Amino acid sequence: MALWGGRFSTGTAGVVADFTESISYDRRLYKYDIIGSKAHAAMLAACGIIPQETATAIAAELDKIGARIAKGDFTFSTELEDIHMHIENELIRVLGDEGARVHSARSRNDQVNLDVRLYLRDEIIDLVAGIRELQRALVSRAAADADAVMPGFTHLQHAQPVLFAHHLLAYVEMLDRDRSRLIDCRRRLNILPLGAGALAGTTLPINREMVCELLGFEMVSRNSMDTVADRDFMCELLSDLAIFTMHVSRFSEDLILWCSQEFGFVELGDAFCTGSSLMPQKKNPDIAEIARGKTGRVYGDLMALLTICKGLPLTYNRDLQEDKEPIFDALDTVNMLLKVFPPMVASMELRRERMLAAASDPALMATDVAEKLVELGVPFRHAHHRVGAFVKWCRENGKTLDGATLEEMRITIPEATPEFSRLFSAVDSVGRREVTGGTGPDHVRKQLEFWQEELS
Repeated sequence: MALWGGRFSTGTAGVVADFTESISYDRRLYKYDIIGSKAHAAMLAACGIIPQETATAIAAELDKIGARIAKGDFTFSTELEDIHMHIENELIRVLGDEGARVHSARSRNDQVNLDVRLYLRDEIIDLVAGIRELQRALVSRAAADADAVMPGFTHLQHAQPVLFAHHLLAYVEMLDRDRSRLIDCRRRLNILPLGAGALAGTTLPINREMVCELLGFEMVSRNSMDTVADRDFMCELLSDLAIFTMHVSRFSEDLILWCSQEFGFVELGDAFCTGSSLMPQKKNPDIAEIARGKTGRVYGDLMALLTICKGLPLTYNRDLQEDKEPIFDALDTVNMLLKVFPPMVASMELRRERMLAAASDPALMATDVAEKLVELGVPFRHAHHRVGAFVKWCRENGKTLDGATLEEMRITIPEATPEFSRLFSAVDSVGRREVTGGTGPDHVRKQLEFWQEELS
């Protein structure tokens, strides 16, 4: 009979056991269930609730159980529902009544909350490290072609020349916000829930502060009802992961476009592309496409958990068993992205001439002409109108902006001087943007130096 079965006359129907089990996925929490149980037993002994020799025996047996699970030498059964009951049942099987003492002053409601918080603390550390590796890959790739010029885009149309390194460093900034959000999330989840019991605490004289110190939490939760009902920290983490995958998806879209024949700016290494089962010539950026698709999967994990939590009355409800699969799925997805993207970024080969040619359309320097007029004292709105009129005149007369003579330019821009004819170099245009945050070579070099130092 189940560990909670004293009130029941019959066992659970087989189909119900299959429907309600979570051991098929929550077994990954075993290490944290053991860590939490050892700290809990130590506290129970220190408070005189169980004998010290019992706590010692429980800790020793928990270590043996953990080793067996790690080696695959442990039998799981849907009849025992979850990882908590499997470990406790084994303690009781080996230690008898002394093993049965481990669950004093706790419920599975606060126990699972503890396990998940311990698990996510470690997972976030790994995520932050993975994001740093992706940042390093982007910075390294940017530094390798720090002077490469490409067109920047708005509305997916050529807008102004920028440095390729500046474009990649934009994603480094996005990733740093992702890293910061994860660190903040870890701080908020680092609160001890154990001791909240099922919802109202316990009548036993426990010492929650001792467990808090043993497990390295920053503080003890203040309200037992909120504690067992709280899944905010999981929703927050899924939100952070969704934003991260959104950034990965945007970068993937850039890569997909850059690899197309229409752009032809970049070629990815063969190891990070696949072919077609029909068309022998194809080299497809499938990794980027799959990553773009997996973003929707992580969004779905977030929406699943938000929907599970919506409208739940306080405190614990069995609906919350469904919280773990979305979080596990999102973490597995993001961890795979963090493994595949750094080496894929390192494999990128630039077609610098193609990029520079695309950035050298004189129309991309129209803003430079308008800003030159501003330097001469013309209000920007007037300058914008005159350069727009010049662009229109050139189109109507079949000329490029740099193909018009000075006299023709003066038809719409009377203030034009011979210097205006030298404003149509993409490289020079980039070089004129030496402003903090801009794409000027000196400033981009400073950005690279900052990130190289930051990521070292």
